[in-house]
Amino acid sequence: MSLVMKRPVEQMDRPYARRWWALLVLCLSLLIIVMANTALTVAAPDMTKDLGLTSSDLQWVIDGYTVPYAALMLLLGAIGDKYSRRGSLVLGLVVFGAGAVAGSLVDSSAGVISARAVMGVGAAMIMPATLSLLAATFPRAERAKAIVMWTATAGLAIAAGPLVAGALLEKHGWASTFLINVPVAALAIVGTLVLVPPSKAAHHDRIDYTGGLLSVVWIGSLVYMIIQGPHFGWGAEAITAAVVAGAGLVLFVVWELRHPRPVLDVRRFAHRGFAGANLAVALFFLAVFGAFYYLTQHLQFVLGYNPFETGVRMLPLAGAVFVGSALTGFLTPRLGMKVTVTAGMVGGTSALALLTRIDAGSAYGDFVLPLVILGLAIGLALSPCTDAIMGAFPESELGVGGAVNDTSLELGGSLGIAILGSVLAGSYSSHLDDAVGTKLPAEALDAAQDSVGAGLAVAQQVGVQAGPQQANALVDAVNGAFSDAVAHTSLVGAVILGVGTVLVAVLLPRRGRATEPQVAAGEESGLTRSGDVRTAPDEPDRDALTRRLLGVPAPASDG
Repeated sequence: MSLVMKRPVEQMDRPYARRWWALLVLCLSLLIIVMANTALTVAAPDMTKDLGLTSSDLQWVIDGYTVPYAALMLLLGAIGDKYSRRGSLVLGLVVFGAGAVAGSLVDSSAGVISARAVMGVGAAMIMPATLSLLAATFPRAERAKAIVMWTATAGLAIAAGPLVAGALLEKHGWASTFLINVPVAALAIVGTLVLVPPSKAAHHDRIDYTGGLLSVVWIGSLVYMIIQGPHFGWGAEAITAAVVAGAGLVLFVVWELRHPRPVLDVRRFAHRGFAGANLAVALFFLAVFGAFYYLTQHLQFVLGYNPFETGVRMLPLAGAVFVGSALTGFLTPRLGMKVTVTAGMVGGTSALALLTRIDAGSAYGDFVLPLVILGLAIGLALSPCTDAIMGAFPESELGVGGAVNDTSLELGGSLGIAILGSVLAGSYSSHLDDAVGTKLPAEALDAAQDSVGAGLAVAQQVGVQAGPQQANALVDAVNGAFSDAVAHTSLVGAVILGVGTVLVAVLLPRRGRATEPQVAAGEESGLTRSGDVRTAPDEPDRDALTRRLLGVPAPASDG
């Protein structure tokens, strides 16, 4: 008996016996690529000191991962569908691990940014492959439950990243936050070969590489603009990126509408259910990544927790994600996707609204309830959306379906950090100016307004020059300004997510109504799944499908 799993899932005549072990490997692969971003938020201060990073350098150390990650997923998902989804996952893990090794060895900002970009390329192969392999391996009746576990893993990774990085940084340098990925990636590679059956589309036409390359151009330019403009100003680079993104999107849509076998059928977005599910994913991660960005700073800089202590205090979020995921597995089949997704988005809006109460006197206890509600909301909303998005694609396009879901996630996260990060920076700068006014020299005030960390550094310098009393006064002003900025930014986030909740509630179909892309996917494949056995639908089902597509009422019963 071969140690490597060689039998394709498409050739199995019954559900794959070790599919839940395979899911564990897929979730492990997902875990490390999400943690790669969240762990860096607590490693950034040590990295900045060691490498002498400027504010611009640090921003691109973080976002050098995001640009290739978001831009390449659609094209690489299509390639995985055609040639090998498992091969795409293994290759992605190899590239990701190689980038992590390089990141631990370099000693310059350019080297770290390049290593992070390589890791982003690997992540762009891994992320859609995990979802497409999940969808191919699990029978339709179990797929929603498997996606619940996949979503819960993503929520766990958001909180686990700072926890693991914080534990490592207590005894090791920032390079350890890169190296920790290597043994995990190696374990995932072995697990993939042993436990995950190979899979590819049974029938897949020639890949639309032109459409794929256009998607790389417009998504990459859009993410670059989202990062560059708010953080570094709307100069020539950001404006050029915006123009390229807009032109690339138009060309992509026109090309895909005319191509007989597009890499992504953009007509799907004209259907309310599909558009609503993608909008919900993007908006949710806008709120989650944006909130995570400023909450970790508040816990570290204002409340004074070290990286490990910060990670521990984010655990209520991770635990609540698991509870919310379990609830959605129970509630969605009974109440419908529209109810659970809307309830989750209302919960997310409420969590951000609670954070508007934060002020200079707030302690950790004031954050616990918003974190728990936000975690519950993530679990409730995201699994049904992911299931709906994946269900809108036929078997031959599962990798593309995973890429669409994950691109919505990444664009939402990038927008969250860009929009809410910009609001945070502007609000903090304004509140600090109001608090200290002319009490600081202009040069020192400018430096303190750059960030809460910079403000505390200026306070230390003031203490050396003017004494502890003045330093303590500036520390109080910095902490108060940042706390007020957190409250203001949370209000903006709550408004954005609240408006989005209304839009999503309008777009999502009522319970019992299939979305048009799901119907089209079923019609295109001409098959239904019974376990992993693919069988032609029986004639009554085919007649019902035809009537639904044509809008013809069912014939009256003789009885």
